[in-house]
Amino acid sequence: MLISMTEMLRVAKEKHFAVGAFNATESSLFRAVVEEAESTDTPAIIQVAPGEFQFATREFYTYVRERLAGSRTPFVLHLDHGKTMEECMRAIQAGFTSIMVDGSALPYEENVKLTKEVTGLAHMVGVSVEGEIGTIGAISNSDEGGVENITYTNPEDVVDFVSKTGVDCLAIAIGTAHGIYPKGFQPKLQLELLEKIAAVAPVPLVLHGGSNNPDEEIRRACEIGIQKVNISSDFKFAFFQKVDQVIQETGGFIPAKVLGPGIEAARAVLKQKMELFGSTGKGVEYR
Repeated sequence: MLISMTEMLRVAKEKHFAVGAFNATESSLFRAVVEEAESTDTPAIIQVAPGEFQFATREFYTYVRERLAGSRTPFVLHLDHGKTMEECMRAIQAGFTSIMVDGSALPYEENVKLTKEVTGLAHMVGVSVEGEIGTIGAISNSDEGGVENITYTNPEDVVDFVSKTGVDCLAIAIGTAHGIYPKGFQPKLQLELLEKIAAVAPVPLVLHGGSNNPDEEIRRACEIGIQKVNISSDFKFAFFQKVDQVIQETGGFIPAKVLGPGIEAARAVLKQKMELFGSTGKGVEYR
């Protein structure tokens, strides 16, 4: 079942859970997400950054769209961090049901202008739009982008931004970063800030950089008002770590024997994340 982000997060908000959004760059990572979601009837978001889209090719996402549309479990196909009109339009033309336009590094009024333009075009063809105010940090091992110094989201900007742009959901900055945190680094989410934002936000809220954060903080963020949590590094790391282990131990290179264990390792991480977000088994809420 392939649906819009608007529908996906509307139910999540009503039923008080969050949906995991997982960057699936190639077929094994994609299989891990879809097979884990289907095994427990858990709604999930397949997303891809522009660079990942270019690597995998548009043809791959034709297959992805067909696979998701034929599933009984609800899915969204989403572009993550589209920075230009061209990147966003490319995803829409490929059949994505949702896009993110990321103007967070621009001056506020320029962010509003770009986001409004993209949203107007996307809504004409029934595609949902995620915007962002505030900036996400970046760790050196991340390919999703980010900045060195985080700009936290100002609650006073939230209603203004949504009303001016018409976005369907909003990514906010409360202290996360893309990538795996260095050893000894302890991130701390600004949950009091999230409470202030959730109290005024007219649309569902999104947390980027959800990997490698303390479980209890993520769980609490979902309880307070996050409806979408982005996960990339955690399950990719598990996949490639297991693949490398199998190769080192066996010297093998047969895909089923090497990639299969990687898929299972990734699924174990995905299962834990879905339970953490409270979305496990919630596919029934969409039928």
